[in-house]
Amino acid sequence: MVNCYIEGNITGDKIINEIVPEYKFIYERKVQKFKYSIDENDIDNDNDDDGYLFNSYNFGLNSYNFGHYGENRLEINRNNIFDDAYSFIMNKTPSELKKRLKIKYIGESGLDAGGLLRDFFYQISKVIGDPNYSFFKYINDKNYELNINPESGIVEENHLRYFRFIGRIMGLALRQHQYLPIEFSYIFYKQLLNKTLCFKDLIFIDFDLYKQLNWLKDNEVEGLSLTFRIDEKDCFDNQSYVELIPNGSNIAVTDENKNEYINLVIQYKLDNTNVMDQFDALRKGFYELIPPTLISTFNEFDLKFLLTGNNEIDIEDWQNNTDYEGYHENDITVTYFWIWVSELSKEDRVKLLVFATGNSQIPITGFKDLQGNGHIQHFKLKKAGDIDSLPISHTCFNRIDLPPYKSYEQLNKKLLLAISDGNNEFTLE
Repeated sequence: MVNCYIEGNITGDKIINEIVPEYKFIYERKVQKFKYSIDENDIDNDNDDDGYLFNSYNFGLNSYNFGHYGENRLEINRNNIFDDAYSFIMNKTPSELKKRLKIKYIGESGLDAGGLLRDFFYQISKVIGDPNYSFFKYINDKNYELNINPESGIVEENHLRYFRFIGRIMGLALRQHQYLPIEFSYIFYKQLLNKTLCFKDLIFIDFDLYKQLNWLKDNEVEGLSLTFRIDEKDCFDNQSYVELIPNGSNIAVTDENKNEYINLVIQYKLDNTNVMDQFDALRKGFYELIPPTLISTFNEFDLKFLLTGNNEIDIEDWQNNTDYEGYHENDITVTYFWIWVSELSKEDRVKLLVFATGNSQIPITGFKDLQGNGHIQHFKLKKAGDIDSLPISHTCFNRIDLPPYKSYEQLNKKLLLAISDGNNEFTLE
């Protein structure tokens, strides 16, 4: 059991996590409480730029608005999204960032009724999560989840200011009810919540090492040629090693001292003192917009799902929570559409989701809670256009205008073109 509500089965070579129905129910109640807490228990401290600044904006479970606080309009170059967003967000006080955010891409037509905002968080997440920027690094060669890179300051002298910005982006995403689909590790979220790490957390950092240390506890080490050192690679892929004790490379691990070795490896792997400055800056930016009291009931799994959503697409759930305009669910074009979705690769299904909604994620509770234009808005297929046209998406409303194609082959060709070429286009509505 990895978590009270998330079942984890450890097999010979991997962990299989299954989100059980009980967890979804409890998670949904936590999110509802989180939303109501913003409305009822916000802290008003407009003159303190570093305080936990929050004012209420009224919204219920299915809708929200930003009251009298007005809006921020971010005009941004799509090809310079990180720097433009940094300049805008870091020149605002947390109090000013309470306003509704509207996005305008320079040189593009498009009215932001929610779709451009979703696209903004989707696009900037790809930049923030890119290890080439050296703010974060992959856990290891087999795990592409991200942790803070302890060597971020080597590449960018002003890196702590950028980590504060990233924290603000995370908080802003929650305030604007958007997902930020960055694959941070569960360890990252546990540290963000200031929780103490334990041996079992190695599962999420280095599962092979976790298994090896467990094996060492109950078996003899003779013949393994272990010493008190760990071989590592830095963020530039240079091979190095760390001695766990002075002269550790020349001290053999024996059955008598193996417990000391195991404890030192655990301590080294879970040690976050080398990224403390980065984490402090990131927490500062995050908590400027999300007071700790509002997420006090969340664990690391809750916070990850709240911020990133879920990209495991359940086709039956999607189909059961789809609305139709001009079509009926048994019309031949609709039948073709769902057959087509079922035959897509996972990658292409995500492309379709981005095409239709402007985001690669869905709520952990499924398509029934899909958000659009300020409230729950189901995915919709609308009968529109002639059969020679491509489908058109309206991401603000989670809608695809789908012409009444006469054959599956024609539908397949047109939709594949649309999801490949149309992900950066937004219609005026």
